[in-house]
Amino acid sequence: MNVDLEQVAGRPAPEARQPLVRVSGVKKYFPITQGIIFQREVGRVHAVDGVDLEVFSGETLGIVGETGCGKSTLARLICRLLPVTEGTIEFDGQDITNMKGNALRQLRREIQMIFQDPYSSLNPRKRVGAIIADPFEIHGIADGKEQKQQVQELMEVVGLNPEHYNRFPAEFSGGQRQRIGVARALALRPKLIICDEPVSALDVSIQAQVINLLEDLQNEFKLTYIFIAHDLSVVRHVSNRVGVMYLGKVVELADAGRLYAEPKHPYTGALLSAIPVPDPDLAQQRERVILLGDVPSPIDPPSGCRFHPRCPKAQERCVHEVPPLEPKASGDLAACHFPLEPGENLARARAGIEQEAGVAQQLPEHPLPPAGQLG
Repeated sequence: MNVDLEQVAGRPAPEARQPLVRVSGVKKYFPITQGIIFQREVGRVHAVDGVDLEVFSGETLGIVGETGCGKSTLARLICRLLPVTEGTIEFDGQDITNMKGNALRQLRREIQMIFQDPYSSLNPRKRVGAIIADPFEIHGIADGKEQKQQVQELMEVVGLNPEHYNRFPAEFSGGQRQRIGVARALALRPKLIICDEPVSALDVSIQAQVINLLEDLQNEFKLTYIFIAHDLSVVRHVSNRVGVMYLGKVVELADAGRLYAEPKHPYTGALLSAIPVPDPDLAQQRERVILLGDVPSPIDPPSGCRFHPRCPKAQERCVHEVPPLEPKASGDLAACHFPLEPGENLARARAGIEQEAGVAQQLPEHPLPPAGQLG
């Protein structure tokens, strides 16, 4: 399926009409084996199962979804930390799916990653200056006094004291450690930075500081972000477009403003109903969508639409036919046979289905987590 995602997005690509990143039919399966000496494959984990995405230069694409839906695996596939089982990944017009050797080494300079946990992603035995200098050492860009000068300039850019060059990570707070990770990712002036839940381990006040820092750096260095998070409020603040993943697939891809105002996929609507509202009166008026059941196993995903066992709008067609990710009435993309209409109330739809089935009194054991937290 060839869809012009730039036309679909409400905010057009700032700098280029051709996408910086194109992901086409990408799959990643992890084998499950039995045996010690003679191992045999007995199953596969469908971590990413047929994803199509385009990321345009200068934009921020947010990726959201429940824990285990494949967000981080997709990020590692794009930056080639994991091999692809099937499909292709293009970066800046070049196929990088099977890139190896020196070509892959050069690609590392263009794609960098900010990891989720600032406590485990930094080597506790190395000084901060050496950690930030690693990209310069690996790629042979600078050494000696020039390297130290560039590292201290990076520390100043991300809001760290350059005089703390010789300190160890343990001497910094969580927010400061994440700034060290940002400086390391920025060292080679990449075109794309993948932010894998960069603020989930930080306090709320520190989250705001790191997010504002990322926005300032994007404007200053003309960066492109893929921003992965489980906090829908954070994603709304930073993203131009948002992709929603469920069980290894992208089920909705839309302009951030339209997705939050008028979601098309029932799963997106359920997630948005969990976002807290600061006004108590408005919070009482809003009807929460409670999804029944647990997320199916990625080892044996459901047939047809993978969301149909929990979907309040599911019909017979959803059980047998896989819905394509295609434009709906608004022009945004959604993989749903029966997308939400503007103003449609999913909570009442769910209640109606339960009443017809005679299970109105059965409540789910594991409802969606509160406060918009999906992980």
